[in-house]
Amino acid sequence: MHIETAPAKINLTLDVLYKRDDGYHEVEMVMTTIDLNDYLTFEKRQDNRIVLSSNYGFLPLGKKNLVYQAALIMQEYGAGGVNIHIDKNIPVSAGLGGGSSDAAATFRGMNTLFDLNLDIDELARRSAEIGSDIPFCVYGGTRIAKGRGEVTQPLKKPVNAWVVLAKPGLSVSTKQIYQAVRKEKSNRGTKKMVEALNNGTYEDVIAALSNDLQNITRRRYKKVDSLLECFKQSKADGVLMSGSGPTVYGICKKEHQATQLFNAIKGICDEVYKVRLIG
Repeated sequence: MHIETAPAKINLTLDVLYKRDDGYHEVEMVMTTIDLNDYLTFEKRQDNRIVLSSNYGFLPLGKKNLVYQAALIMQEYGAGGVNIHIDKNIPVSAGLGGGSSDAAATFRGMNTLFDLNLDIDELARRSAEIGSDIPFCVYGGTRIAKGRGEVTQPLKKPVNAWVVLAKPGLSVSTKQIYQAVRKEKSNRGTKKMVEALNNGTYEDVIAALSNDLQNITRRRYKKVDSLLECFKQSKADGVLMSGSGPTVYGICKKEHQATQLFNAIKGICDEVYKVRLIG
């Protein structure tokens, strides 16, 4: 048996540069991990089946699940049948990369369970076949991502901080949000964020937070718009939507500040989390 941790991610930046010939959008973004985790348990089977289970009742447990798809790829390298239990704590369809992180944990976990000795670069390369965010999740930490998001490089981790996350009770279609992107000039916040991380100052990181999709999502979903305003009024140091939404987060330097923010937001949103920024 082997247990693998699958941490959530947040976007510190998300720049949408242009639409590519293959229909995807060229992006640049900085992502970092937070201390909100799913846990995956792997056990070998005597046959060659892939059997998924979960504590979360609405999770697909067949071929549509990225975990199943990742396990299939690992069987190409000689992995056998496996039971995989997914203990979900990361909200689903939240812009926090939960499904991608679970798939990344499957690449790492089956590599260990079956002693395949594949290097992490190979796992990241193969993972890009099933999801753009999965290569980042294979590596973890803090990274800049380019292309569709699958080309990544490591960055310095952010300074220590707390993050309060709030997911409103709605799902956002990432495809529809990207389809709504027009030829508006990108904020190009990623370059500023890389400089801020290299400088290592908390204030510079806060000033560089940026997401080109935020205004599109908040115009379409009033709950996201309201959450962003509530976070700003509650005196978070920095406020941003993660990915295409709908999760909104606030960054705080001190734990007592994060606790006050958590309590304020908890009154208006059911799914609220106070976690560490770990990078």
